[in-house]
Amino acid sequence: MTINTPPPSDTPARQTRVVLAAMTAVGMILCSLWVVRPFLPATIWAVTIGVTTWPLLLHIQKFLWGSRGLAVTVTSLVAIMVYVLPFWLATTTVLTHTAELKTLADSALAFRIPSEPEWLQHLPFIGPKTTVWWQQIENVRLPQLANRILPDTGKIIGWVLDYAGSFGMLALQFLLTLIILAALHTRGEAAANLVMNFGSALAGERGREMVLLAGRTIRGVAIGVTVTALAESAVGGLGMFLTGVPWASILTAITFIACLLQAGPGVTLIPAVIWMFFFHGIGSAVVLLVFTILAIVIDNLLRPFLIRKQANVPLVLIMVGVIGGLA
Repeated sequence: MTINTPPPSDTPARQTRVVLAAMTAVGMILCSLWVVRPFLPATIWAVTIGVTTWPLLLHIQKFLWGSRGLAVTVTSLVAIMVYVLPFWLATTTVLTHTAELKTLADSALAFRIPSEPEWLQHLPFIGPKTTVWWQQIENVRLPQLANRILPDTGKIIGWVLDYAGSFGMLALQFLLTLIILAALHTRGEAAANLVMNFGSALAGERGREMVLLAGRTIRGVAIGVTVTALAESAVGGLGMFLTGVPWASILTAITFIACLLQAGPGVTLIPAVIWMFFFHGIGSAVVLLVFTILAIVIDNLLRPFLIRKQANVPLVLIMVGVIGGLA
């Protein structure tokens, strides 16, 4: 009795064809990404905003007699007011005040720590220790140290302008985001079905669940990061305006951008508190310190609450995705 063994299916020629087909497909994907590279930032923003505002679109459509066109128009306006407009205003504020920003950076580098107050020297127990500590930090030459660590402030401003682009490029990205967002809102069901089918083809029902989880996570991160950044910059800006910090509007815009980039409100508020302590007295510094602590508390409590409300994902994993995505 003879056993017929099937011929081997993975012959060298077949393996070569598979490898060449895979390399060709990867090459075409890379070339396509290179071609659409200028549109990727606007597409990513539009997809993020579209996924976030999709439930809002459906609710608005119910109240507008089922008209998708009216619902898309209203939802796009709401998305602009909530997501795009604050970032647009913050960026344009920084770009239109580059001279003032350079002056602010130069004055910060020229800052000299004043002499220790007499009342601090005579404090019991800690007075002598603070005197030694104060003399140590008073001998620090901030400009020389900063010149070694940081490049010239003019180069920093130039790098920021080159990275952010001109007002025309910013306006173009804004317009592209709005157009792509309107298209996604109009054909949202078709796009969702396409992604769901792709997930099913990869991992069956598990793939569909992962796609749904990804959508909820995107919605939670977008709401959490944006709302928290708005709240932090509003609290910090109010504190700087009330205490009379110079260039408060510019610093508020920088605070908002820093909060979006997950750097936190302390990037601007903590130096402002130190500056107020030395030049405006301890009273104004304490008031601004209270606003700073409140902004930091908002950052640590509000954002995790908003994110976890949308998606049941470990917070560490979410924050890694937030920082990596924004970077």
